[in-house]
Amino acid sequence: MGAFKLWEESTTDREVHLLLKYMANWVAGTKLIFIFLLIVLLLFGDAKIQFYGLIALVLAILTYFWKLAPLIREMDEKGMIQPQGYSKTLTLMITAFVILLSLAGIIDYFIL
Repeated sequence: MGAFKLWEESTTDREVHLLLKYMANWVAGTKLIFIFLLIVLLLFGDAKIQFYGLIALVLAILTYFWKLAPLIREMDEKGMIQPQGYSKTLTLMITAFVILLSLAGIIDYFIL
């Protein structure tokens, strides 16, 4: 599991640490909202709604490459993340999610 060195350093500055904790929890909260909405789509949506939900999920995940990947790559290159090279692992994992979800959508739409 990757660890951000500055997170630990922020504990010495209460105001900065509170802001970082708030932002981390805000992100976690928005992810929960997204996950719960997807669960509702899976449980109660018809096949068409589920397919469009899958497209929305893939597009949302792809935003990682636009905003977050450059930031985590830079932090990794500067030695701000442990273990070194974590940004590459994360990018591979997210790429795999996009590919698998896209394949599932293609199989569902064209084959099933």
